[in-house]
Amino acid sequence: MRILLIEDDTTLGAAVRDQIAADGQSVDWVTRLDAAADAMGATSFDLLLLDLMLPDGRGIGFLKGLRTRGDVTPVIILTALDQVSDRIEGLNAGADDYLVKPFDLSELSARIGSVARRYSGNPNPILTHGPLDIDLAARSVHRDGRRVPLTAREWALFEAFLARPGQLLSKAQLEEKLYAFDAEVESNTIEVHVSRLRKKLGSAIIETERGMGYRLGKP
Repeated sequence: MRILLIEDDTTLGAAVRDQIAADGQSVDWVTRLDAAADAMGATSFDLLLLDLMLPDGRGIGFLKGLRTRGDVTPVIILTALDQVSDRIEGLNAGADDYLVKPFDLSELSARIGSVARRYSGNPNPILTHGPLDIDLAARSVHRDGRRVPLTAREWALFEAFLARPGQLLSKAQLEEKLYAFDAEVESNTIEVHVSRLRKKLGSAIIETERGMGYRLGKP
């Protein structure tokens, strides 16, 4: 997934950014609402992590504006506001989840995965694809009963295909999902990761449409 983090606390922001990156996801981090609006105007995001108290305004107003315009991007609120009334306000404004600071980073990863699965139309974290048994919550894959170790980036790429079964994804789309704005991406990076996934999970796991992109192979 490509995630936009909107958080002005530099210590927390850095920790969240590093956690998301360690999970193999792409994260862009901004500290102001105007910068968030600019980022969303430049590219699409799969999920927003939104602080409520920012230097140039309240996150609630930003969230309400998104929902009023019909933007259905999933949003998880990250805030120190812990009153029940604050949570109700956030959820009623259109948030998908509400996490009170301080929080455990592994819990944040779990909540991101849970929200993403709900939006994919399949909240069940257990999938079967041919000889593969996949646990999205545990981020694990077993092939014919044996666990197959994947790197964080390989998992993120595989998860991108699982979320869009049958859909052709271009190299540019995959790079956008896996890498932030300022990341340096070598020209053959996607090809390398696809090749490694095929070696580990089976040659037919990802199909190639020459000159167009890749899609998840049939079970």
